[in-house]
Amino acid sequence: MSLWTALEARAATGGRLAGPDGWKADGVSIDSRTVAPGDLFIALAGPSHDGHDYVQAAIESGAVAALVHRVPEGCDGLPLLLVDDTMAGLQALGIAARARSWARIVAVTGSVGKTGTKEMLAVALAPQGATHWSVGSFNNHWGVPLSLARMPADCRFAIFELGMNHPGEITPLVRMVRPHVAVVTTVEAVHMAHFASVEEIADAKAEIFAGIEPGGTAVLNRDNPHFRRLETAARAAGTERILTFGSHIDADARLLDCGVNPEDTCVFALFDEHPLAYRIGVSGAHWAMNSLAVVLAAGALGADATAAARALGGMNPPKGRGERHLLHLPGGTAEMIDESYNASPVSMKAAIATLAAVRPGKGARRIAVLGDMLELGEGAAALHAGLAEALEAWRIDLVCTAGPLMANLWDALPPETRGATAANSDALAPLVRTLVRPGDVVMVKGSAGSRMGRVVKALLEGN
Repeated sequence: MSLWTALEARAATGGRLAGPDGWKADGVSIDSRTVAPGDLFIALAGPSHDGHDYVQAAIESGAVAALVHRVPEGCDGLPLLLVDDTMAGLQALGIAARARSWARIVAVTGSVGKTGTKEMLAVALAPQGATHWSVGSFNNHWGVPLSLARMPADCRFAIFELGMNHPGEITPLVRMVRPHVAVVTTVEAVHMAHFASVEEIADAKAEIFAGIEPGGTAVLNRDNPHFRRLETAARAAGTERILTFGSHIDADARLLDCGVNPEDTCVFALFDEHPLAYRIGVSGAHWAMNSLAVVLAAGALGADATAAARALGGMNPPKGRGERHLLHLPGGTAEMIDESYNASPVSMKAAIATLAAVRPGKGARRIAVLGDMLELGEGAAALHAGLAEALEAWRIDLVCTAGPLMANLWDALPPETRGATAANSDALAPLVRTLVRPGDVVMVKGSAGSRMGRVVKALLEGN
């Protein structure tokens, strides 16, 4: 069954068909570089690039049609769907896809752990029925409607990630998604450059409750200091059921113990006083905690919660969030943990703890390669310097830093743990390459804007 026929897309968007109009689309794309045969290409106009300039290239690459708000030069006679505004057209497609769907839907937000929780939900639910989920971190004003527009009409479950760094961003997204279950992983001091307090961040995350379907469920972190604030907001929005997870004695899903191994994490928990043990195929205590939310959400969606927990053994880390790589060096190998996708004080400490759980070779070292954590506001310098305590507590042998904010950490480190420092990731990469020895374990992490993925690339290209 096709994802969209020409007539369905026209009805959804209120647009006008031009050129051949018998097309059927199996996918939706906004990037002509990655368009697949059978896609409907949506020509979004951004501040730097206008998708209308790539309509012909997209169709030559196999797109069956293009959604446009003007006919690009040289595109007369091509299969087009003309609308007043392509961003509004994309949103209309997403809303129509949601309206026709019978899927049970979960939306995930939180200061950290959104993407990992979304990916765990996909692994947990897929064995129990056709499951759709947003790829990567498609969690913003274009990523959410695009993920909705890609949702097949006949899936049983669907999972969406909702992000924000300003107040008011989640409300329009969740009203498009209309989830039956809303998960808030945690509330932390992230994006403080745009908020006056962590309480304001909690209120922004609580916007997710504005779109929960009648009879829906909120899944909240019972250990978080802002739990009561979120609970109050959920009830005020009319959420009928609230489930909690954490180590707190009153949590509906209570973590009793977890064993963090180099390749996986073993969890022992109580779910409504019923014990359950299971394995997650990635390493880290934070995965164990968020897995409790996954199991609760799966049950609230109508899935078998125990089977969902058991399925988590098949979990693999998302790109840049704990991926493991073997580095081939003269005289042997080293291991690299790629945590380069993003960073905050909370996720940085979790990554340091994960690095500490990996045993290096005999006489080798644990090396943390860290880039700036961005959008932390006035307290940024102190938050960077404060990582020195965690690095010492977890006995990290060497630390390398990139960026002006991480210079505060460098100054706070004991001299014997200073590996290398540089102004940016490009300058640090060759220094790290010369520093790593066989048997070492290297963890690379930083905010997306610090571009620590370039260090990862340099280490991999040296293989």
